Amino acid sequence: MRAWTGPAILGFGFRPFFLLGAIWAALALVLWIVALAGGPSLPTAFDPVSWHAHEMLFGYLGAVLAGFLLTAVPNRTGRLPLTGWPLAALVGLWILGRIGVSLSALVGVAPAAALDLAFPVVLAAALGREILAGRNWRNVPVVALLAVFAITNALYHLSAAAGGFPANGPALRIGLGVAVLLIMLIGGRIVPSFTRNWLTARGSAARPVPFGRADRVTMGLGLAALLLWALRPEGAATAALGLVAGLAQVWRLTRWSGYRTGAEPLVWVLHAAYAFVPLGFLAVAAAAVGLIPAPAAEHVWMAGAIGLMTLAVMTRASLGHSGRPLAATRPIAGLYWALILSVAARFLAGLLPDQTWLLHLAAAGWVAAFGGFAVIYWPILTRPRLAPHRPNRREGAP
Repeated sequence: MRAWTGPAILGFGFRPFFLLGAIWAALALVLWIVALAGGPSLPTAFDPVSWHAHEMLFGYLGAVLAGFLLTAVPNRTGRLPLTGWPLAALVGLWILGRIGVSLSALVGVAPAAALDLAFPVVLAAALGREILAGRNWRNVPVVALLAVFAITNALYHLSAAAGGFPANGPALRIGLGVAVLLIMLIGGRIVPSFTRNWLTARGSAARPVPFGRADRVTMGLGLAALLLWALRPEGAATAALGLVAGLAQVWRLTRWSGYRTGAEPLVWVLHAAYAFVPLGFLAVAAAAVGLIPAPAAEHVWMAGAIGLMTLAVMTRASLGHSGRPLAATRPIAGLYWALILSVAARFLAGLLPDQTWLLHLAAAGWVAAFGGFAVIYWPILTRPRLAPHRPNRREGAP
C-alpha cells in the first residue's frame, strides 16, 4: 500500500465511491419524486424520466462500479491501488458529471456530455493499464464491458440531444443489459465464493457447484437474450429466448446452496440479489408479448438486480476492507428488507398505475436503504481501517 496519510476516505477506491454513490442514489430519487409531484425540477436538457433513468444507471451504478473495481483489480493484479489525490481527481470527475447532466440546460448539451463521459473513459483507461501491467487477463472482460457501458452512455446523450426519449430507447436497454451481464459475470464469481467461505467456516460439508461449462452456457443464453431484447424488445422470439434464459439463470442460482445461508444476511442477500436476474428475464419475456408493462419489467433489473446487488456488495466490502467483522447487524439487514420492499412496490406500481401510494412506498424504501447505508457506513468509510485485533491474556493470548 502507498503511505497515504491524508483523509481516510481517499485511502481506497471503495470508500468515496460507495459513500457518494449511496448518497446520490437517495438524493436523486428525492429530486425525481419532487419533480413528479409538481415541485421544482432541475434545469436539465433531459426530459425528467430520462434524467432519472440516466442517473440511476450511469450515475449511481458508475460510482459503485468504480469503487468495486478500484478495490478488486489491485487485489487480483498485485498492483498498488489508486489512492490520495489521484483518487480524489477521479471522484471529482464523477461529481462534475452529475452536476453537468443535472444542469445541462444551463451549461449546454455538449459540455454536459463531455463532463459526464470523462469519468467512465478515465476509469476504463486506468483499470485497463493496471490489468495490462499486472498481466491479469481474467479481468479483461470486465473492463471491456465497462468500455461498452461508457459508449452506451454516449449514445444516451446523443439520443437526448436529437430530441428523442432515451429512457425508452435502445441506449438504455443496452446499458441495462451490460449491467446485467456484469452481475452475471462478477456475481457468478463472488456469490458462490463468499457462500463457500461462509459454509466452510461453519463446518458445513455443502459447497456451491464450482464455475464450469454449465455456467458458460447459461451466460451465453443470457447474452443472446439481452442482445435480442435490446434491439427488439417486443415479439415472440424475444419472449421465448428471455424465458429460456430466465429458467437457465434460476437453475444456475440453485447450484450455489443459497438456501443454507439464512443465518447470515451478508450472504443470503447476495443470493436474493442474484435472483432478480432470472426474474428480470422472465419479466421482460412477459412484457415482450404484452402481459405486463415494459417499465415494470425493466425495474426488476434496475431496482432489483442492480440495486440490491450493489447494496449487498457495498455493505460487505466496506466491512471487510475496513477491518470489521463480516457479520450484518440488524440495521444493516434492515437496509436489505427496505430495498426488497421497494422493488416489490415498484413492480406492483407498474402493474397498477392508479395506485400512486405504491410509487411512494417504493421511493421510501429506496431512500431508506441507500440513505440508511450512508448514515450507518459514514464512520466506517471515513475513518482509518481498524488495526488487527490482538487478544490479551484474558482473551487467550499466550
